[in-house]
Amino acid sequence: MELISRFWQEASGILLSNTPFMSWNLFLALIPLVMSFWIFQRPASSKFYWGTLTLLGLTLFPNIYRLIRKLIYFALSPAFSYVEGVILLTIVLILIEKYLLRRYLLAKTRSLSWWLGFFIFIAFLPNAPYVLTDIIHLYRNIRQDTSVWVLTLAIVPQYVIYMLIGFQSYVLSLMRMTEYLQKNQWGKYINIVEIFTHLLMAIGIYIGRFQRFNSWDILAQPDVLMEDMINNLIGKQPILVILVTTVILAVMYAVFKILTLGILKLYQDHQSVKKLLES
Repeated sequence: MELISRFWQEASGILLSNTPFMSWNLFLALIPLVMSFWIFQRPASSKFYWGTLTLLGLTLFPNIYRLIRKLIYFALSPAFSYVEGVILLTIVLILIEKYLLRRYLLAKTRSLSWWLGFFIFIAFLPNAPYVLTDIIHLYRNIRQDTSVWVLTLAIVPQYVIYMLIGFQSYVLSLMRMTEYLQKNQWGKYINIVEIFTHLLMAIGIYIGRFQRFNSWDILAQPDVLMEDMINNLIGKQPILVILVTTVILAVMYAVFKILTLGILKLYQDHQSVKKLLES
């Protein structure tokens, strides 16, 4: 019992210390997947739909104070006046488009609200594969003289689950986008879109991990973000890191996509057999 007590005391301390950044990063990683339900198509599986929303809520709950604090800081920052103008202009354009242009001229085109949703989707998408870079925190946990049993039975499983959920969110989000392209007769561009998306995500990961920018900085401080990208992304080291990251994302995405399609096929076969037996 004493051994179990020591194990739990050590493990719970590290697990709880990892929870804040893991829950926050997973919340950001799930945003593009939830956005895909709106801009592409609501998933046919209600379990997947409500399960994703529930997981989003669970990751948001411990970070509500953190989110409110960031929103307050953002509202008080000098950049907010710029964002206010962007938001106001967007609302005006959406209203004009909804009640005038789409009714008479653009009935078959995508709405401005759809493009706004797609912008949010792309802006937050790098947060999903970004969770893979948090492996550096595992290295720090190992350096804390953590016992082998705690690492094997508690810490490593926590990181595995965390990274699987985050990266799977990226895989599902991109798969839903390519499925949308396929349904709209743009299937021949899917490979190009996937590679270009991996490249954009690699750039976003580099900016987030090394330059410490966030998705909302696209609006909060676009001038600073652009200046930093111009000054810091043209060197040999950043380009090499981005290219290597692109290859890693492409390979991992291909593997996860095959596994996801395989699991989906098994699930569909199981449902078909179940319906056949019930009939």
